[in-house]
Amino acid sequence: MNRSMTTATNTISQLQKQFDIISNNIANSQTNGFKRRDVSFADMIFQEINNQPSRGNEIGRLSPYGIRQGVGAKLSKSAFVLSQGPIQNTGRSLDFAFTFENQFLKVRVQEENGTHIRFTRNGALYVNPTVNNQLMLVTQDGHAVLDENNNPIIFSDKLNDFTITKSGEFRANGAKVADLGVIALNKPQYMEQKGDSLIGMPETTTVNPAMVYSDLTGLTRNSISMQHQALEASNVDLSKELTDMMNVQRALQFQSRAITVSDQMMGLVNGIR
Repeated sequence: MNRSMTTATNTISQLQKQFDIISNNIANSQTNGFKRRDVSFADMIFQEINNQPSRGNEIGRLSPYGIRQGVGAKLSKSAFVLSQGPIQNTGRSLDFAFTFENQFLKVRVQEENGTHIRFTRNGALYVNPTVNNQLMLVTQDGHAVLDENNNPIIFSDKLNDFTITKSGEFRANGAKVADLGVIALNKPQYMEQKGDSLIGMPETTTVNPAMVYSDLTGLTRNSISMQHQALEASNVDLSKELTDMMNVQRALQFQSRAITVSDQMMGLVNGIR
């Protein structure tokens, strides 16, 4: 395999990853609170061939000296874009939307390997009956909503007329029930998607969670900003995603063509007698 084929093969695998991320963005364009991911590329290892006996022969050159031969590009970063999605009024008492870009609701998710705390901006909440004539506040997927102490929010089934205040206070019949658990996400690049609008820390990470996000409790709850009876839509711009997808498809075609041409050239060389 020559250098051209190596370069094209390496780049194709990375372009496929970008294509998968764009596809996921498009698939979740109607998911409330979903945050799209954006990717950036960097050069892989390259070799510089010095083709001049002296750099004095290239006085005034603006590009790097020598001839640079790389082996393709790699996906250097895939980061969440936390820009605010459109807010839509619903008139429903258990709906809310964050109006600050980096704030997320804490929920408890039961998975095969145990129970984990995840974060979401999907403010469509519901109540599920539990034992002893009580109700639990949950997300639309049935995950328990947590209070500021990471406990599920459970209350009497006699309560109704629900309200969520701007500072994240959950109230029923005019009385306070609990303070919703809210975080401020400081370093979104450390988070990964956990399905739909859920995000969380990677299972194998060694990064201290306190460096990535901070719990908004006590006096810091004054910085929470919510809009009651509203939902935040996805921040995916379909026109941009479809344009990016077409660009990736063209790049994949170009790299595939490079492999085909290199194979034809090698066939011609091998056919020389």
